[in-house]
Amino acid sequence: MRASLASSIAVTCAAVLALPVSSAAPAAAEVLVQPPAASALPPAPDLPGSTQSLPLGPLGPSSRAGGSGEQGLPRRDVKPFSLVGVVWDDPRAPLHGTVQVRTRATGTDTWSEWQDVETHNDEHGADPDSAEGTSRALRGSTAPLWVGDSDGVEIRVRAEAGGTGGAPPLPAGLRLELVDPGEGPEAQTDTEPVLETEPGTGTEPGTGTEVEQVAEAAPPQTRTAPAPAAPAGATAAVAPADATSAAVAPEAPLPPAPTPAPAATVPAATLAAPLTAPPLSGLLAGLGAINAQLTPYAAPWLPALSKEATEAIASYLPPFLPRTPASGAEAQEPAKTPVQAAAAPYIGPRPAIVTRKGWGADESIREKTFVYTNTIKAAFVHHSATGNNYTCAQAPSVLRSIYRYHVLSSGWRDFGYNFAIDKCGNIYEGRAGGVDKPVLGAHTLGFNTSTMGIAVLGTFSTTAPPAASVTAVARLTAWKLGLHGINPKGSVTLTSGGGNLYAKGTKVKFNAIAGHRDGFATDCPGSLLYGKLGTARTSAASYQGR
Repeated sequence: MRASLASSIAVTCAAVLALPVSSAAPAAAEVLVQPPAASALPPAPDLPGSTQSLPLGPLGPSSRAGGSGEQGLPRRDVKPFSLVGVVWDDPRAPLHGTVQVRTRATGTDTWSEWQDVETHNDEHGADPDSAEGTSRALRGSTAPLWVGDSDGVEIRVRAEAGGTGGAPPLPAGLRLELVDPGEGPEAQTDTEPVLETEPGTGTEPGTGTEVEQVAEAAPPQTRTAPAPAAPAGATAAVAPADATSAAVAPEAPLPPAPTPAPAATVPAATLAAPLTAPPLSGLLAGLGAINAQLTPYAAPWLPALSKEATEAIASYLPPFLPRTPASGAEAQEPAKTPVQAAAAPYIGPRPAIVTRKGWGADESIREKTFVYTNTIKAAFVHHSATGNNYTCAQAPSVLRSIYRYHVLSSGWRDFGYNFAIDKCGNIYEGRAGGVDKPVLGAHTLGFNTSTMGIAVLGTFSTTAPPAASVTAVARLTAWKLGLHGINPKGSVTLTSGGGNLYAKGTKVKFNAIAGHRDGFATDCPGSLLYGKLGTARTSAASYQGR
């Protein structure tokens, strides 16, 4: 038994050390900021990458800078780049019009057709009254567009046709941002996982047969007592249901919960044995500060864990990560008996995650402190609107480009989303602060508090998302929402921080896995990805064991 216990502790410690661990923070605070001294990092490696910022000018006699008409740049040679976007001075000024670009593939005379750049991007930012949302560094910006290796560009920005009052003016200070992601990290070693480089087909590995749809799980019983009632006079609102357009593709079946990886599995007999929590907690506390600072420069990936190993680790996560539902449908379920409460928690197995080091994030360009929220009640799913013309091998380059665009071009403190998923189903760490922590992101204007943002790389308004990407959404949310006691098929109540659908202070009921359009009037995450969220909820609940 002692040998088994020692083995369990060793496995658990090894797995925990792959995660950044920070000290506990007061549960009463809504947003928690790690002190600068605690979040200071060692010098970042000298990572390549660059951004060219070119001012736009009038393209016609009726145009004037900051006015109506058309602005842009004629065809020109530029330094190599792979991603484009347009920014302007005032983040509160909308761009009423269209943005189109043509690019030339590097080393050729081949020019692309005109490509549309998504102009509505402010709804992906920080909440209006947050420190990040009021920063003087903020700029207005379009969504970024991935164009691949290019060395020539042409752009036109046209104001939308006006009515009797004429066309609205284009915002002042329009600039074209050309981002070169640079080379990625050094080649992975043989001990690191091989990322999927081809989109999945929705079949079980090694069988070649289609996987059956995950069956509906019975409604679970919560392990906690009901939450206090909402304050009198609070305004309740209901987010849109999962209504989708006729163009939505049929639901793609997702694979059942993954088989635990033998290497990371904690033996059942060991789990049944009583672990001595104080010594292990003391060990974690001693390593916490060092691990939190060095994680961005440690492993390029976090391995997938079995459900048993994930649950063992969750018992020792910092106490400022509440694992009880604070509101919504789950809070109305009866509390479990002591016997039920002692049962295994509803936490999905942690999936493999490529860390910021793995995709080559330059830690020197972001803000050096981490900002946290109290808990994670819901996950908002987005599409990045960067287009679908990338390979999975290029996904790290896409992420480095978006990161530079968010921070250096748009003025954000860091990468906006908490996680990203590529078309092959690979999962990537987004905003810094710890994949297991409730890091405050900038992804769903008005609802960043107590939520996480997941960006599926691509544009899914008229293109169906790969089954592998939807599966990855389910696996990621089964784990991350499970750490906080959230049922992926349940609903939660969030308070709006202000937006174009819900006024500040409005209490809104959401699905625990929601689409961006549920909280803001936007096309995001695209009709075809939005139509798959029901499948993701069912599968995520199954991965949790519900």
